[in-house]
Amino acid sequence: MQYNQILEDSTGSEHIIEIKDLCKSFDGTKVLKNITFYIRNNEFITLLGPSGCGKSTTLRIIAGFETADSGIVNFEGKDLKSVPANKRNINTVFQRYALFPHLNVFDNVAFGLKIKKVGKKEIEQRVNKALETVGLADYGERYIDQLSGGQMQRVAIARAIVNRPRILLLDEPLGALDLKMRKEMQIELKEMQRELGITFVYVTHDQEEALTMSDTIIVMKDGIIQQIGTPIDVYNEPKNAYVADFIGESNIVAGTMKKDREVVLSSGITFECVDPLFSEFTEGIANLVDVVIRPEDFYVDKEAEGRINGTVESLVFKGVHYEMIVRSDDNIEWLVQNVDPFAVGSRVGLYVDPDDIQIMRRSELSPDFGSFGIRHPGDKSQDTDSKSSSDAAEVKESEAKSDDVEDKEADED
Repeated sequence: MQYNQILEDSTGSEHIIEIKDLCKSFDGTKVLKNITFYIRNNEFITLLGPSGCGKSTTLRIIAGFETADSGIVNFEGKDLKSVPANKRNINTVFQRYALFPHLNVFDNVAFGLKIKKVGKKEIEQRVNKALETVGLADYGERYIDQLSGGQMQRVAIARAIVNRPRILLLDEPLGALDLKMRKEMQIELKEMQRELGITFVYVTHDQEEALTMSDTIIVMKDGIIQQIGTPIDVYNEPKNAYVADFIGESNIVAGTMKKDREVVLSSGITFECVDPLFSEFTEGIANLVDVVIRPEDFYVDKEAEGRINGTVESLVFKGVHYEMIVRSDDNIEWLVQNVDPFAVGSRVGLYVDPDDIQIMRRSELSPDFGSFGIRHPGDKSQDTDSKSSSDAAEVKESEAKSDDVEDKEADED
């Protein structure tokens, strides 16, 4: 069934939930600031961000446990404002599973059905099916204190899906599990979502969880959506320095672009890239940009002209690769991952393929120093002896121009 949609989607897919201009404050502090996004039917979508970014508040508003100050929350084409939580065809799994220790697994899962006065035979069929789905078919008679953390998490999911919700909300449900169990459950949750054919809305601060399970990721910071996209898009095409730094490890450095598909780093080294000038940039002047290079995308070889030449300052074995910090001759630290080790103190030259260089607009989220002491052109702490006065003027003009460009709202392709 196709519902009237208030938000555009070029794919033509059905939106089961649409959120528009949602705002929420606690004690005068805005925790959600006009956020807008949609959730497609049968999608695994993840709200990703650090503590306090507003992701759990968004989930609680969808569930009906919180009321928005303003904005629209449409579910299957209907406004949810006046619909109480127990009347929404939405179930929630929390980080603390809130299972009843005095009931066995079967009765924990059946609890909601009994409240709804579902028939005994149907309860038995639906509970057994739910337990089979989560891999606990033979655990019905066990009590909660006889289960592992992963098994308790499965019981909580079974208790939610037995009610046949259209949407399952999961608020950091893997937080209490050890690393090995978390990785196993990531795969199982995604497989479960495909088998059930229902929409999962998942909240986490764990980037690996989001990349592993999601069809779509919404990256949030301070109550604002920074980017919406597929895991591949968010990782390979971050919209700003915050997203690039939060999703995986990144080298975020300063650069300037005078023409399409060519970027000059603050050290003066020129690299080819695949990105054209942004529409607001002027060709021929040093337009200030942020440049993202992932540690795994570097090639490490002998030092040579046109490469980032420097000295290996640290070397750590990470199992599948070595992680190095290379301090370049212009005193910038670069994080590099490579399958071959280079001894501490050795001289190396770094280079990268054009399609592994990501160009971003500079914004208020751009780091002045970055994760590894990286500086932007124009930074007063930076040595400027090597820069001509004309270059400095171009950088200043570029910064002023960037400040005039309004931040664009993150949106899906």
